Amino acid sequence: MAALPAALVILLAACSATSTPSSDTTSLVETSATTNTPNVDGNSTTTAAAQSYAGTSPAPEFPGGLDWLNTDVPLTLAELRGKVVLLDFWTYGCINCIHIIPDLRRLEEEFAEELVVIGVHSAKFVNEGATDNIRQVILRYDLEHPVVNDRDFEVWRTWGAQAWPTTVLIDPAGNVVGGHAGEGVYDVVQPVIASLVDEFAASGGLDRSAVTFALEKDGQPERVLAFPGKVAVAAGDPRLFIADTGHNRIVVADRSTGDVLAVYGSGREGFEDGPAQTAAFASPQGLALDGDGLTLYVADTNNHAIRAVDTGTGQVRTLLGTGRQGWPPAGGTAPEVDLASPWDVLVEDTTLYIAMAGHHQIWSMDLSSGTAGPLVGSAREGVLNGALHQAELAQPSGLALADGLLYFADSESSSIRYADVAAPVGETGLVAGGAANLFEFGDVDGAGEEARFQHPLGVAVWDGSLIVADTYNSRLRLIDPITQQVTTFLGGEQGWQDGEAPRFYEPGGLAVDGDTMYVADTNNHVVRIVDLPSGSTTTLVLKGIEAFTPPPEDADYRGTIVTIPPIEIGPGSAAIVIDVTLPTGYEINDEAPSSATFAVVGDAIALPDEGAVDLTGVTFPRRIPIDVSAGSAGLTADLTLVYCRADATALCFIEQVRFDVAVSAVATGGSEIVLGHDVVLPDLDG
Repeated sequence: MAALPAALVILLAACSATSTPSSDTTSLVETSATTNTPNVDGNSTTTAAAQSYAGTSPAPEFPGGLDWLNTDVPLTLAELRGKVVLLDFWTYGCINCIHIIPDLRRLEEEFAEELVVIGVHSAKFVNEGATDNIRQVILRYDLEHPVVNDRDFEVWRTWGAQAWPTTVLIDPAGNVVGGHAGEGVYDVVQPVIASLVDEFAASGGLDRSAVTFALEKDGQPERVLAFPGKVAVAAGDPRLFIADTGHNRIVVADRSTGDVLAVYGSGREGFEDGPAQTAAFASPQGLALDGDGLTLYVADTNNHAIRAVDTGTGQVRTLLGTGRQGWPPAGGTAPEVDLASPWDVLVEDTTLYIAMAGHHQIWSMDLSSGTAGPLVGSAREGVLNGALHQAELAQPSGLALADGLLYFADSESSSIRYADVAAPVGETGLVAGGAANLFEFGDVDGAGEEARFQHPLGVAVWDGSLIVADTYNSRLRLIDPITQQVTTFLGGEQGWQDGEAPRFYEPGGLAVDGDTMYVADTNNHVVRIVDLPSGSTTTLVLKGIEAFTPPPEDADYRGTIVTIPPIEIGPGSAAIVIDVTLPTGYEINDEAPSSATFAVVGDAIALPDEGAVDLTGVTFPRRIPIDVSAGSAGLTADLTLVYCRADATALCFIEQVRFDVAVSAVATGGSEIVLGHDVVLPDLDG
């Protein structure tokens, strides 16, 4: 092998359970590290056995019997000879693993013909080991490379991995080139891949043939909401604000009727200020409405920014953040401050609190002066309590405030903690959950340290109690903050069910007004409404959101365009027949508007009702009378259909279809223009 830029050996370095930039001093040329890391069994070690496969040929093969996603067949490294292969060892709740997704995507785009990325999902949490749950995360983050479910750590142990994330490069000859633990993947790996491409292209050992995979997103329906992460309400305000995270937008609805009042963001992922319909977000999460209801603060997570929305005009502006992920954490004056994955926000008077998941801190911003910086946490990931700036947090992701105590869902430590932000010298403390290390998780009621959660993402205050979105357990839990007693309130086995014994699927956000709670039921793609005294749960039906979807001529249009072969039709009375076949067990919703609009170029077709037909609640086929005269015409029909499960009318999808057909009037022609379309759903249960 020709000389590469450096002597490359595999490094599987020890670092924190979810590697942080502060411990990310490794590179492809290092061979050891001594930072502290829990191993996969939850024990702690202070040295890394840097097990090296460098120079071997071939690299260790994948074991059989594993579940593969984003591909219809299991992969082998032998079959990928000629390609550079990058293995990404990750687990989906790890913020550092999420941070390197843009690096992986950038590498995939830059080396589209030469590189194959394979995600090796080695789960930290029990819930993360389920193939169906990994599938949901692949859809949530729009991953387009194959992922293998390494639920029993077979691949992890074969390679000697010790940290999330760890990346390993394999050259086109099947040799292990080197590895890297932590973030900053692109800058370390890109020059090595470029060198490998040049070397193997020169020797004839590079395969640039196209490789395509059957992706999990192929054939997925367009949902009304996609992975909603957080919700917000204000006392006496009829509006419900929903972080439609998977659609990169904010939805505003009347919480009594479900009527959609506004949508902030075009739905296109990006970082752009401006009017509601053109502004762009990237996986927004936490929301907070200020006291006068005029400004909505948004934790724009993947943009590493806090955005502000004028709820009167819909105008979006960047309040804090540059769009760059910052390290080390350093405060400053808005907006020129680098943030890291803000996950939730909470506003009190002129103070904005920010759960800075990527820095393992809670920040505060003085809205009157524009200054912002760390308030709680040293930026070292851990479970240590103490003085605010010395405490160690672990991916705080949800905030609630009561009586001067700022409660937070500390997701990676699976605990609920508090920070006394009102005291002159405040400290943090444990309310309930794990306190010894980052691997104390489970599903156990009890008091204080006896209780166990699994990656909670949300917390809210109600009637002197705390309610927790115990996300990976798909439960809602109650905590008495005085006795620290934890009890299960609602939920259990993941799924969807309304009523007195509801089921949820990885709920992520909570908002309470009076005795009513709104739940962002993330993997069910809906918002649930809980009557808190009784626990009775319903699902909010959103109505009218289709009015905010991009039209067919827009580049962001998500619908299907169907071109029908030319049709000959006889002059006189005729009909357009809309013949849509819905999946078994689904029907057109009789509340949310569905419609067809028609446009004609030419004089051969006369349409009724100014070219618009209401399809709300209809069954198909639907006949629409028309008059045909001599000549020809081009007919365009735009359908927007809201269809739902017949046994669960709140679980709905949107189907958008545009039909284009050229029509000629001839004496021997038929009497119908049939617009046929089959709505096909994939196996949504995996």
